[in-house]
Amino acid sequence: MAFRSWMNQALDEARAAGERGEVPVGAVIVSPRGQVIAAAGNRTRELNDPTAHAEMLAIRAACAATGSERLTDHALYVTLEPCAMCAGAIAAARIARLYYAAADPKSGGVAQGPRVFSHPQTHHRPEIFDGIGAAEAEALLRHFFRDRRP
Repeated sequence: MAFRSWMNQALDEARAAGERGEVPVGAVIVSPRGQVIAAAGNRTRELNDPTAHAEMLAIRAACAATGSERLTDHALYVTLEPCAMCAGAIAAARIARLYYAAADPKSGGVAQGPRVFSHPQTHHRPEIFDGIGAAEAEALLRHFFRDRRP
């Protein structure tokens, strides 16, 4: 099967999150058959929940949809490098492939900061692909924060 990116749908989720006043981050989980089984954008403010990152919400929804706590052979597309919390959840869910758009030098947990998947204690390491849709994801974030900071 040819590679198909679902980053545009994750970017749609990020735009919707930004319109709700959330940090514009979106995530999509795709089954081994190439079907989107979960999509989410950040909802931390709306839900008053610091764990309501796009990745966490998508993982919860995908696990509910599959009836399993494991998402083996699934792919996660997310518009920003996952933080350490989300990277831990990705490992726990056994997601096979992680595609992320923009790097996060401030709070990233994959290629930046704690580099969760590099630790020997990490039980699962997904294949990681970065930079897909990075320019658009970075622009969404830049505009969001520029409009909120004096």
